[in-house]
Amino acid sequence: MKIAIATDGNQVAHHFGRCESYTIVEIENNEVLKKSIIDNPGHEPGFLPKFLSEKGVNCILAGGMGPKAINLFREKNVEPIVGVYGSIDEVIEDFLRNKLEIGDSKCDHEEGMA
Repeated sequence: MKIAIATDGNQVAHHFGRCESYTIVEIENNEVLKKSIIDNPGHEPGFLPKFLSEKGVNCILAGGMGPKAINLFREKNVEPIVGVYGSIDEVIEDFLRNKLEIGDSKCDHEEGMA
């Protein structure tokens, strides 16, 4: 499994598309095999779901995401999990332990926007 975490500094970003970068984590047998950081290539409607899917990402974690983006990720077989906050390392550990705390999405997009 490969997850992407919208990242600002060492924290989960409040919005998946406006983050500085993505922390890409490869997981096998509930252990981290590899962790890397890629710069956000830019936020255009529909681009990031395709971009991350082509990198083999199965799941994206972010503080917030609009409903259109959620649907676009799902169309690319990438499961979005929103309302995630905290340090990247803590979120990875919580994800591995199935103890990820999910709050409210902080996305300020109107309905229908990505």
